[in-house]
Amino acid sequence: MTETFQQVTDQNLAALSRVRWYWIRTIAYWTATCVVVSELVAGSVWNLEQIEWIRVQLNHLGYPTYFSWISGLWQVAGAVAIAAPGFSRLKEWAYAGAFFTWSGAVASHLITGDGPESWVTPLVFATFAIVSWALRPVDRRLPDAGRRPENSLRAWAVPVGILIVLFVVSHLTLPWINAVLHQRLINLGWIPR
Repeated sequence: MTETFQQVTDQNLAALSRVRWYWIRTIAYWTATCVVVSELVAGSVWNLEQIEWIRVQLNHLGYPTYFSWISGLWQVAGAVAIAAPGFSRLKEWAYAGAFFTWSGAVASHLITGDGPESWVTPLVFATFAIVSWALRPVDRRLPDAGRRPENSLRAWAVPVGILIVLFVVSHLTLPWINAVLHQRLINLGWIPR
């Protein structure tokens, strides 16, 4: 009887542990994914609007200003690909592009001799991209051995709604962000007082 009780207890603990791990993994995945998608959306707005922060930073790093248009358009595409249901192969490319964007920013700042105040932020975003990619659910992986991509309107409504809200928030907060980043550019010595 003691052995039977121990087996049942062990099975219950194992099941509880799997459920707990599932929820921890799910919450970590969606947190990291929300950070990645939000930053891709905000970055695309900043690049496409060519705010002062972007123009000065590109100049400081030696990139042409038209690079902001290219980067902004790819960031929009990456945010949509990561947020949308299905399209596992496209998600792989979007994660790779996000990682290349932020790791490239880290390398650019290191090569120009900038300190950690310039390259830590893109390094954190690159880390979030890796975490989101590594924890993604089975139906968002290659090969897609899970369910087929969802074609229902509801499956698309949530990611599209989230992207619209993120674009609106990014655009509405632009004046405030511009003022804060202008001061940061002065503090970094990239523009005169």
